[in-house]
Amino acid sequence: MDDTTTLLDLTHAWHRAIARNDADAIAAFMAPDWVLVDHDGVGTRENFLSLVATGRLRHSLMKPVPRSERVRVHGDLGYVTARVLNTALVEGREHHADEWTTDVFVRRAGRWECVLSQVTAARRDDDG
Repeated sequence: MDDTTTLLDLTHAWHRAIARNDADAIAAFMAPDWVLVDHDGVGTRENFLSLVATGRLRHSLMKPVPRSERVRVHGDLGYVTARVLNTALVEGREHHADEWTTDVFVRRAGRWECVLSQVTAARRDDDG
């Protein structure tokens, strides 16, 4: 399997782990120094996994919009950009999100792991 397919499959598996709210499975995709960049700034792996493990953050949906995925590989660095729909409960409040995400992966010792995830709210069609 080529690196592009591997990264796409890996990202899909990670999305499934997030939708299952399985903190251990989610952690398996993340580098120890993984960060999430979103509207709140830079979040850590430890904080994200703690939110999932305690149930303060739960997802019921995490899936890419068909034909939105773009994968690029540059040696031992690769990234997946996609428009992703997700539904989450955050501190008991339901949120529906339509976001552009980019996950950056580094291959270390023959294994791909995500070092950075970036999320941007997608502009709705009626936003102009």
